[in-house]
Amino acid sequence: MPKVIAEEGVAPARARDTRLVWLLGPALVAGVAYLDPGNVASNMTAGALFGYLLVWVVIAGNLMAWLVQYLSAKLGIVTGRSLPQLLGDRIHRPWARRAYWLQAEVVAMATDIAEVIGGAVALQLLFGLPLVWGGAITGAVSIALLVFQARRGARAFETVVIGMLLVIAIGFCAGIVVAPPDPAGIAGGLVPRFEGTQSVLLAASILGATIMPHAIYAHSALSRDRFRPAGATGPAMSAARIGSLLRATRWDVTIAMAVAGTVNVVMLLLAASSLAGVPGTDSLEGAYAAIREGIDPVVATLFAVGLLASGLASTAVGAYAGSEIMAGLLRVRVPVVVRRLVTLVPALAILAVGADPTWALVLSQVVLSFGIPFALVPLVWLTARRGVLGVFRNRTLTTVAGAAASVLLIALNGVLLWLVATGG
Repeated sequence: MPKVIAEEGVAPARARDTRLVWLLGPALVAGVAYLDPGNVASNMTAGALFGYLLVWVVIAGNLMAWLVQYLSAKLGIVTGRSLPQLLGDRIHRPWARRAYWLQAEVVAMATDIAEVIGGAVALQLLFGLPLVWGGAITGAVSIALLVFQARRGARAFETVVIGMLLVIAIGFCAGIVVAPPDPAGIAGGLVPRFEGTQSVLLAASILGATIMPHAIYAHSALSRDRFRPAGATGPAMSAARIGSLLRATRWDVTIAMAVAGTVNVVMLLLAASSLAGVPGTDSLEGAYAAIREGIDPVVATLFAVGLLASGLASTAVGAYAGSEIMAGLLRVRVPVVVRRLVTLVPALAILAVGADPTWALVLSQVVLSFGIPFALVPLVWLTARRGVLGVFRNRTLTTVAGAAASVLLIALNGVLLWLVATGG
């Protein structure tokens, strides 16, 4: 067996390593979850209501997300199993496994709701379609993407999703070129602080939209499926091969988080510089109207196109994650298309009853925030165990960083509950 160095089991580089570009992809697909309509609603609302106050939350969340997504990918590559599969093997009591699945399923459904609502709002802004029809069209397109994935494979699916990622980035970043933010305001937003219960609610929403539980579950499965690791059918991979994949994965995650983090910060800065204090801009529809009237109609159209691409791309990734959660924890494999049809119902119901779509998006991200510890704590625990990853287990510093992120997120959720309960 090749000699493995201590740095998280990374093997020495080899001249015959597969080209880096070919190994990129899974993190970029998972990274679409960091640019879904829930992110748009949370960041735009935070900027419109509180200006630059919560810039630090977006940046801190993105830094934590890098670590989380790398650990998830590493788990899938080294073990050949996804996080839900490993948890399903270790939670022996059926009632406990079902309870864990239930909370993960609620998180996945909250994700589905956010993505369908976002696509519906975008179609209404672009074409004037009723929200319910827009939601149905978004669901239909997501089903087509899932069928495409099943027939053409992971690589072709990655290409389509990454193409949408570029559309999302252009659509959301165009406005910042026309209306640049205030440097002093940005600097002030880097100082950690809150201003009342609503700012804490939005901070939890931003973190829930940034460190998304379903992306943690999905990334381990995406990496497993892409690289046929030791646990998959076929010959086991050598330590050198695993080390090469982990090096490529760090690049993959870095690129994905750089893109997602930049776009998320830009969304908040755009709202803070151009929409703060403008009536009605705490909603996606109001933000679109304000951008159209106050900045440029073309920029507003690009914003709506970016929102549409965000909903379409992320809804396919969300359905993939939900299917993996059910298969891993309940050992029941439901076709992703069937699952997509079922989870489409609550999103269409919310649109049909006339609920405010923007706040439905924000609250869905708060639900995601409360699901983070249930995915993050087991992830850190499993990747730190020699019995699971062997020589590729986390270094102590990595485990400490993951534990610190878990504690911070749990504490934020606790503060949020206390503020809401006391009316603070």
